[in-house]
Amino acid sequence: MISETGNSTFKKSSTVFEVLIQIGIMAIFFLGTSFRRDSDHIHWGRLIFLGNYFVAAMVVNYFLMPKFYYHKKYFWFIIGAILVIILSILLEELVLEQILARHTRGSRFSSIFFTFVRMLPFVMLFVGFKFAWDGQRRQRELDALKNVMSESQLQFLKSQINPHFLFNSLNNLYSYALEKSEKTPEIILELSSLLRYMLYETKETKVPLDKEVKYLEDFIRLQSLQIEDRGNVRFNKEGDFHGKYIAPLILIVFVENCFKHSTSSLSHQIDIEIDLQMRGNVLHFKTANSYSEMKNTESLNEGIGLQNVKTRLELLYPNVHRLDIHKENNVYKVDLEITLD
Repeated sequence: MISETGNSTFKKSSTVFEVLIQIGIMAIFFLGTSFRRDSDHIHWGRLIFLGNYFVAAMVVNYFLMPKFYYHKKYFWFIIGAILVIILSILLEELVLEQILARHTRGSRFSSIFFTFVRMLPFVMLFVGFKFAWDGQRRQRELDALKNVMSESQLQFLKSQINPHFLFNSLNNLYSYALEKSEKTPEIILELSSLLRYMLYETKETKVPLDKEVKYLEDFIRLQSLQIEDRGNVRFNKEGDFHGKYIAPLILIVFVENCFKHSTSSLSHQIDIEIDLQMRGNVLHFKTANSYSEMKNTESLNEGIGLQNVKTRLELLYPNVHRLDIHKENNVYKVDLEITLD
């Protein structure tokens, strides 16, 4: 089983580290402000009030910000933040003060404005910390992306014009031309379209999804020529791809692997299935290809192309993609979900 477990574990440990730092900040704040003026004892009841504010800040930081703010749903982020603050104030006024400060503050309903003014700087401190932390992390990711893209640019250019793919396509084209097949003009057009797309239309950071899907279709049709009666190739698509954008040449790596793994290890009973579904803004992409473990001399789980696409997904689609790759009964499966713009 191969999945994004390593990256997921790293993210979880990073989040735990963030929270621990914020707990440390709260502890320092508490110890610095909670000694009674008339004694050396710590006012532990104050910790409960600060804990209430801290929980509110954590809800904003780790629920509202990733779910709404970073997806540019600013209206819902503001509404959510207001609701969290209101609930925290009501919890203090109606519950905590009645229990912990019955004889001093609980006997009368404290001013909501006073509680809000006392709470807001505390919450803003931790929200500001989260913004700064995420900003630094995002900058590191952008720097890493620049390095990855510059280091892998030559590799991408080489893979865009795969000599093995061109050799097979031209051989098939030659065979069809000798047979004077009616498919020959169509094959020439598809090959021309593939080369044009790979060389000229993938320079942008995002490309129209419908063009990427058309590129996949042309590629699959041409690759299927070398399989012919040795097996089956199926490409299923569902949904509306118009108006969506995706990073170029993300999906093609998995499709290339399907044909490479199957044709390099099997001489017959090749079975390749590729499914593409668009539901709302979520792209669901699945591939499954048969292979022979004994005959396959290459590792199915390694290679520059696969490692590059994993890195690109992590940097271009953080927290909005899921990738699962595994082998089962001599079938190599890929299951990818991406929330697109």
